Amino acid sequence: MNIFITGATGFIGSHLVKRLADTEHILVCLARPTSDVSELEKQGVTIIKGDVTDKDSLIEGMKGCQWVINLANLYSFWEPDKSIFSDINIAGTRNVMECALETGMTKVVHISTVGIYGKPAECPFCEDNPVGPERFSEYFRTKYEGDLIAWELHQKKGLPLLMIYPTAVLGPGHPKASGRYIQDLIHRRLPARVLEGSVFTFVHVRDVAEAIVKAAEKENNIGEKYLVGKHQLPWREINRMVSEISGVRLPKMRLPDFLTMFNARFLTLVANVIKKPPLWGMAIDQIRTMKEGVIVDGSKAERELGMSYTPVRVALEEAIASYRV
Repeated sequence: MNIFITGATGFIGSHLVKRLADTEHILVCLARPTSDVSELEKQGVTIIKGDVTDKDSLIEGMKGCQWVINLANLYSFWEPDKSIFSDINIAGTRNVMECALETGMTKVVHISTVGIYGKPAECPFCEDNPVGPERFSEYFRTKYEGDLIAWELHQKKGLPLLMIYPTAVLGPGHPKASGRYIQDLIHRRLPARVLEGSVFTFVHVRDVAEAIVKAAEKENNIGEKYLVGKHQLPWREINRMVSEISGVRLPKMRLPDFLTMFNARFLTLVANVIKKPPLWGMAIDQIRTMKEGVIVDGSKAERELGMSYTPVRVALEEAIASYRV
């Protein structure tokens, strides 16, 4: 199958391309002119210059393809100009979906995030549970709006859509959010431990890539949703494992939750004024997300896609090793 992939130079995208390079699928990857495409070139894929805000580049890339895998998004918990979230996660998603309809794609795999569910009433929650009343970041809010556009096109115009919702992703080379947090721990940049009681569901990045491939290759699953993740752990346990694997002592001080939230609000206000990211990654959107946690039942992917989830410790070992290269 010829597959058009957006977001191929990102964290999940790069692992997906490596996984698909071992198959008979032919890959066409969209990349911005400023992106580092050296790894894509090593995999021998066709590269189309452009981005999801440019429909002409999307149409060009989709020519001759049958499937689209849409990973392009702005994954961030703070930006100096918030409008960029809507430009990419809402308008960009609409562009990809409309171009997929125009070019007659037979399958569109859209990569969302478990964060669009917010905090549903049921815990742990699964694919069919109604979303909670609130998204805890601008990233999650705009991803949710983009998802709604995609589902509307599926229902009203027959877009051959399915969605993947990764939980908190861990693995080698993660440059954002959980990856930065681990780097800050092992390089002793954090002054205190925070929100240790909050529970998240974690997944290895290679498992996410595997789920995308299995979902794309599975027959008769248009319209399906797959939450991808299994291991439910409090940040306290993540901290303990990071310390044990790296040999680095954790910060002695533990900041109470209310002080953590106060500091995040203050540091975000400062960041908004000086137009630089908040210290220690303490953007209010990221800290709110960490505080609320996310407890997911990802067993549908195990049952229907044949997923076997990698232990969290393995993901942390590989991540820590990559940060020390």
